[in-house]
Amino acid sequence: MAAGTPTEYIRHHLQNLTYGQKTDGSWGFASSAQEAADMGFWAIHVDSMFWSITLGMLFLFLFRKVAKAANSDVPTGFQNFIEMIFEFIEDTVKSSFHGRSALIAPLSLTIFVWVFLMNLMDLVPVDWIPYVSSIAGIEYMKVVPTTDPNVTIGMGFTIFFLIIFYSIKIKGFGGFTKELTLHPFNHPAMIPVNFMLETINLVAKPVSLGLRLFGNMYAGEMIFILIALLFSAGWVMGALGGVLQLGWAIFHILVITLQAYIFMVLTVVYLSQACEDH
Repeated sequence: MAAGTPTEYIRHHLQNLTYGQKTDGSWGFASSAQEAADMGFWAIHVDSMFWSITLGMLFLFLFRKVAKAANSDVPTGFQNFIEMIFEFIEDTVKSSFHGRSALIAPLSLTIFVWVFLMNLMDLVPVDWIPYVSSIAGIEYMKVVPTTDPNVTIGMGFTIFFLIIFYSIKIKGFGGFTKELTLHPFNHPAMIPVNFMLETINLVAKPVSLGLRLFGNMYAGEMIFILIALLFSAGWVMGALGGVLQLGWAIFHILVITLQAYIFMVLTVVYLSQACEDH
């Protein structure tokens, strides 16, 4: 565990490696939480970017490797596992998506596996990677991208743009405008009310997607950090911490899988609604 008080330990583990423009005009990595906050909107969380891109590339590498080596005669155990994921995603899309699009199934597969891999990093002991990073001279290192709201809400707004795209593609710009202004009350006098309600409903979709994933994963990470504090309180509390960490890790396997599934299913449902022409 890093030296300092429990509060300093928690703050250290919740701080992202942030790069941006400092108050003196120079560019560099923030050395404190306050300096990171002073960098403003255009600061980049380098650790979140690194781990999310790395895990995305791992997903592409593994699935491409299986696809190239696929064998119907004597499939490997890993190939069977990947095929199970494919069939699971395919069944989910067929039951939830009522339109026709060649993008939805690959998008759903990408979302599920990528979010699952990012969530899975929460099972890595909280001190391991930050300790290795500190040896390399990197002061902060958060390894769970989905505990960063910039990542989760960014993914949510990517889905939002797809919702807008499919709404206009299927219904036309006029049809999409009518949906925003003549629903739920089909009367010209209610157009301002309809527009306000539908706009709120539309914007709430990506925000709820991102915040739901962030909130659940952030809470899980916080519990792991609090359990890790027990290891510095003597061997009795350390033994208790080991038991609690194992129990929470086993339960958390369900959480990380469920959150990836929920994000994927809601994406499919929202895009299905966008493709429905009233």
